[in-house]
Amino acid sequence: MVTPTDSARYLPSAPQTTWQGWDTFVHHNPAPVPAQNADSGPWPKSAREDYHSELAIMRTPAMGDVFTAVRRLLLVNRRQQAGARRGLIISGPAATGKTTTMMALGRSFQLAQEHRQPQQSQSRPVLFISVPPAATPKMLVSEFARFLGMPLAERLNQTQITNAVCDLLCELGTQLILVDDVHLLDTQRRTGAETSDQLKYLGERIPATFVYSAIDIETSSLLSGVRGAQIAGRFRIFRHAPLAYGSEHDRAVWGDLVQAMEGLLRLRSHRPGTLPRHAAYLHARTGGRIGSLSHLIREAALIAIAEGSERITKQLLSEIELDAAAESQARPARPPRTTPRT
Repeated sequence: MVTPTDSARYLPSAPQTTWQGWDTFVHHNPAPVPAQNADSGPWPKSAREDYHSELAIMRTPAMGDVFTAVRRLLLVNRRQQAGARRGLIISGPAATGKTTTMMALGRSFQLAQEHRQPQQSQSRPVLFISVPPAATPKMLVSEFARFLGMPLAERLNQTQITNAVCDLLCELGTQLILVDDVHLLDTQRRTGAETSDQLKYLGERIPATFVYSAIDIETSSLLSGVRGAQIAGRFRIFRHAPLAYGSEHDRAVWGDLVQAMEGLLRLRSHRPGTLPRHAAYLHARTGGRIGSLSHLIREAALIAIAEGSERITKQLLSEIELDAAAESQARPARPPRTTPRT
């Protein structure tokens, strides 16, 4: 079953790689969105554009599997005071929803912790960062510090920043650390190898469960050599692949996703059932990539609003150019667009 996550929409603010931005993402609770019918009253065009621009994140079976795997790891790691705690790497092609899944995981965990321990308002149960390009060990640990809002004097060296970060995370009771874009660590280069070692060291110093996200980590240098063997011995790899369409079950899962996304649309003239009827076409266009599907439907909705048609058709969908990964696998040809729709 595919359902919208619990209020998974959020307003633009500080980056989610800072505590302020992350906390806004976790607690943003948008006002109820009326359906477009005779009783809902007028809804300004700009408000509907904003709504379709962010559109809710859908909870897929893969997302549920990741949630379950991490809950079990949290239990396994809960009383382990030292040594190699177990972690998870979410791996897959681009645009399959890895970062979305990771953020939804962190949001769900933090809300559960706050509900369980409402008196601990100063705690930071989750930390979310992204690996910087060409990262050095100091750059990596500085991302941890930036999330926490720690002032970093230029005179502080890597060891001092690392000790301060580890001490503060222990004090704040951080239990889940999410690290995105780990594939950027090239361990065949010296700085990449040293940064990988820094990440391993942080995992040993901080009593938290680490979850990484990476593009096709199986082919990355991160799992090669002695360092790679250590990571492979501590982390389970969850393959976050594009949704398939071969079996009846696959088609049902994809159909649920498409139907759920159509249910979120607020277009005055859209015919219910249009998108599910074209589920096979949508899968062919996107290659089963959730990120590509979300882009396609959101852009189609925004065009429909801007041009006044207020509905999504297969013709409109065919005229939208997607990301290169999806377009390289798309079977149907996209006809050139000539005149705007009225």
